Amino acid sequence: MSEQPAPYGGGTTTATAPTPKRVRIHHLREMKERGEKWAMLTAYDMYTAATFDEAGIPVLLIGDSASNNVFGNKTSLPVTVDELLPLVRAVSGASRRALVIADLPFGSYEASAEQCFHTAVRFMKEAGAHAVKLEGGEEMVPQVELLARSGIPVMAHIGFTPQAEHGLGGYRVQGRGEDAQRLVSAAKALEAAGAFAVLIEMVPEDVGAEITRNVAVPTIGIGAGNGCDAQVLVWQDMAGLRTGRLPRFVKQYADVHGVLREAARDFAADVAAGTFPAPEHTF
Repeated sequence: MSEQPAPYGGGTTTATAPTPKRVRIHHLREMKERGEKWAMLTAYDMYTAATFDEAGIPVLLIGDSASNNVFGNKTSLPVTVDELLPLVRAVSGASRRALVIADLPFGSYEASAEQCFHTAVRFMKEAGAHAVKLEGGEEMVPQVELLARSGIPVMAHIGFTPQAEHGLGGYRVQGRGEDAQRLVSAAKALEAAGAFAVLIEMVPEDVGAEITRNVAVPTIGIGAGNGCDAQVLVWQDMAGLRTGRLPRFVKQYADVHGVLREAARDFAADVAAGTFPAPEHTF
């Protein structure tokens, strides 16, 4: 029975070990300390969660981006807690190794630290999330402090925050010029409040690197350059299921849209020709 290194500092395990070691937040910090970069993907269902888990993706995010990529809304704003809970439950139930993070949707945490706590508790208790993510800068310090004090791991999200798109004037790069220091200060304040990581979206590359140097917790970039400790993409963007105009920061690694389209065409053609179901598909 062969031995091999267990992932993320877990000593050794055997090739026949039934359950891989669960990624925890201290593993992510240890990777930052070692200078190891890692990837995060969104997931919204059991099959993609299990597939990405098998591929070794250490962190899965059930983003409020489900609003656009699952429910067909134009923005992330309409999605609700009750809509996201079943998605989080599916992902957490299917992943054996990845850290599962639930996004807190717009309107479910901004009013007060107490509102944020009760929403986060629902995701942890009802859906099995391991951590939550919320958007905002220093104004979110009370929310982060209460969650951290209550034992709920929380990832902060700064830079371009999609839930605030109307206040920010649309999808615009943040942190240019003098605004860069505001983001550095926000990241440091959120770290001090207890955030275990900081997601940085749509900022100049030098700003993403500067934030990363100024905090001890991991940074996750999306359109924030290569200086961050990790990178995240929406899986439909990464795998080519989404078509049309894509953000500049997206790289597509497959053509899932094309593969599914051809599979559907082949299935329809077989049915039309009477070649499916064949004898081997019948009782």
